[in-house]
Amino acid sequence: MRLSTKHLLGIRELSPQDIQLILDTATQFKEVLQRPIKKVPSLRDVTIVNLFYESSTRTRISFELAEKRLSADTINFTASGSSVSKGETLLDTVNNILSMKVDMVVMRHSASGAPHFLAKHIPAAIVNAGDGINEHPTQALLDAFSIRENLGSLEGKKIAIIGDIMHSRVALSNIYLLKKMGAEVTVAGPPTLIPKHMAEAFDLRVEYDLRKALEWCDVANVLRIQLERQNQVLFSSLREYNLAYGVKRSMLDSLGKKILVMHPGPINRGVELDSDVADSGQSLILQQVENGVAVRMAVLYLLAGREVQPTTI
Repeated sequence: MRLSTKHLLGIRELSPQDIQLILDTATQFKEVLQRPIKKVPSLRDVTIVNLFYESSTRTRISFELAEKRLSADTINFTASGSSVSKGETLLDTVNNILSMKVDMVVMRHSASGAPHFLAKHIPAAIVNAGDGINEHPTQALLDAFSIRENLGSLEGKKIAIIGDIMHSRVALSNIYLLKKMGAEVTVAGPPTLIPKHMAEAFDLRVEYDLRKALEWCDVANVLRIQLERQNQVLFSSLREYNLAYGVKRSMLDSLGKKILVMHPGPINRGVELDSDVADSGQSLILQQVENGVAVRMAVLYLLAGREVQPTTI
């Protein structure tokens, strides 16, 4: 089987069959990562550039590791210290890189739609590693993989996405994916951090009471407060936010059931999550990081035009 698309620009463009194929392929690659030799020659003839116009730790390192595990040749590009600071345009930068015979571009950019712009102008396959407040598809895929790994499937599961929904590309990609795969979704947080008309636009629940959201869900995916994207005051203080919407150990213990807790990182400890929740047995946060490598291996493998053949993996 092959993906129905040349690029991974967002979850919105993927079919449920594409999502299933990526998750199933990631399962095979996770088995590779458990071997003593964690490397396969699957992409040894492929050159990939990591084009990061925004700061990143987890996503960039995860993609770099995935590429090395697949034996691809990699080039790492960051906007700081490059000709971008001298005024070079995005298209000129990428065309210069492509003249070096690059096959695939992994791109993070602060402008929503930047990967879509590139996909229309260059022949290489594009992987969106996060664009503005639009989408972060590989994060949603690794989140889904982690849920499936722990709960067996996504269909019928209740997922609460909690926190700064308005500024989160992770939230949007997760909503698209979970709805496509048959899960139920609630978004929860302060009214100032949840876009108006979201319930109608995405056919999901909106909840402003954290406890009610936690009582309803099987999985709580807690998002980072993105102060760097907020150009106005949307809540009184981080302390007040933590008191009203921070996930605490005492609240989880009082639910009468065990829910799983996720976070895309980086965590603002003591704001969205208390440390005794982030480091608890209910937390999937480190498992998400581990699964990110397998999922990104699957995405790169499939976008390179490889068919899923377990014997070659």
